[in-house]
Amino acid sequence: MVRVLGIDYGDSKVGFAINDELNILATPLTTLFYKGDNNMLFDEIDKYVTKYDIKVFVVGMPLNMNNTKGERVLKTEQFISSLKERYNNINIKTVDERLTTRSSKNIMNQMNIKPLKKKKIEDTMAAISILQLYIDMNN
Repeated sequence: MVRVLGIDYGDSKVGFAINDELNILATPLTTLFYKGDNNMLFDEIDKYVTKYDIKVFVVGMPLNMNNTKGERVLKTEQFISSLKERYNNINIKTVDERLTTRSSKNIMNQMNIKPLKKKKIEDTMAAISILQLYIDMNN
C-alpha cells in the first residue's frame, strides 16, 4: 500500500491529510499554524514521512479561475522545490485546488461548525479535498 500525504500549502498554515490503507478515502491529520517557520513545517512533514512511510506528496495548486498562475502558485512552486530538495525519494504530484476551499467551507456550513473552529480546520478540510481528488483520479 502506497501512503500519500495531501498538503494544502499556505503562508502561515498548512493542512494535511492522508489516504486510508485501501486508498479509497482521504482522512484528516491536522492544520499546522507555522507562520512562515519552515523548520516547524518540515519537522511536521518529517513526522508524517516517518510515521506513515509516505511515498507520494499531493500538493494543491492554487491556479486562478481563468487558469493563469498568480502569486500563490509561485509560492507553492517554491514550496514544491523545497520538498524535492529535502525528499528526493518521494514523488510529488499536484492537483488543481481551485474549488476545494469553497467546497470545504460548504461542508463545514452544512455541519454547523462554529466560525472559530472553521478557521482551525479549513486547511485540513482543503487537504482532504485535494487528496480525495487525487485518489479518485487514480482509482
